[in-house]
Amino acid sequence: MTTRPTTLKTRLDAFAHARWIGYLAVLTAAAFWGTSGIFVKLITQSSGISAIALAFWRDLTTFAVLLLGGVIFNPAKLPVRQADLPWLAGMGASLGAFHVFWNLGVMLNGAAVTTVQQAAMPAIVTVTAWFLWREPLTWRKIGAIILTFAGTVLVSGVGELEQVPLTTAGLLVGFGVPLFYAFWSLFGKKARGDYDSMVILTYAFGFAALMLLPLQFFTPQPFPVPPVAYVWFFSLIAFSTIIAFFAYTFGLGRLPASVASILAMSEIAFVGVYAYLLLDEQLAPTQILGTVLVVVGVLLLFRRRSNAPHKGE
Repeated sequence: MTTRPTTLKTRLDAFAHARWIGYLAVLTAAAFWGTSGIFVKLITQSSGISAIALAFWRDLTTFAVLLLGGVIFNPAKLPVRQADLPWLAGMGASLGAFHVFWNLGVMLNGAAVTTVQQAAMPAIVTVTAWFLWREPLTWRKIGAIILTFAGTVLVSGVGELEQVPLTTAGLLVGFGVPLFYAFWSLFGKKARGDYDSMVILTYAFGFAALMLLPLQFFTPQPFPVPPVAYVWFFSLIAFSTIIAFFAYTFGLGRLPASVASILAMSEIAFVGVYAYLLLDEQLAPTQILGTVLVVVGVLLLFRRRSNAPHKGE
């Protein structure tokens, strides 16, 4: 019995579908998402734009860039099946809602509390994915969720959490932050299918901008803005949005939604490193410990795979 020689195409296909490529893609997304706060800070300082207006223009501009790129380079891939439109709409609506709830959370609860509330997202995704798609609920996932959540609390600043009075509205808004963040991952996993990542994102950001459009009639718009604000804005679009979301959506096609959502929490560690290196912010010992816990939680998801299929994935 002769063995069929491995062709270059077979090797490339195996490389593209390798599990570790999914891990790398989501970690890349987290690294670029970590730059978002820096660009948002520079944009708001130079233009005075409101958080809700910035979320809308971010989503609308991203949609326009992706649509133009699709029309020019690969128009044949843009059409989607009608049956998939509800999932794409849900993905976009949850993205727009997450932006709104995040902004409201920062206003009502402060950035530290909202960041901690966001860290509940992996638990929601993991339990929902287990219930809907029977993704295994392993001890590694549970341990990773606990470690990343504890690390997020420490990185966000325990002392600051004690100083923020939580109102009923703040608690409700805070619950919406991880909920809609989780919906984004779950709808994205369902919509991903055999579509190209850029096609999925084009529809998602289009629906997100459509959802945020009505809010713009009640939000002051920043125009005209200084030229430097456009530099920071398009940096936000290119690095923190298009590259980051493309990498995450690509990773969703190769990983369980629960694993991808936990890996995404490594963004917290990247933010701490960026704050130290780029913004000259000194990290307290508890924040350094929190960063380490997040990294350990993420590393807990990695393990050597045998040739035999393993049930605990």
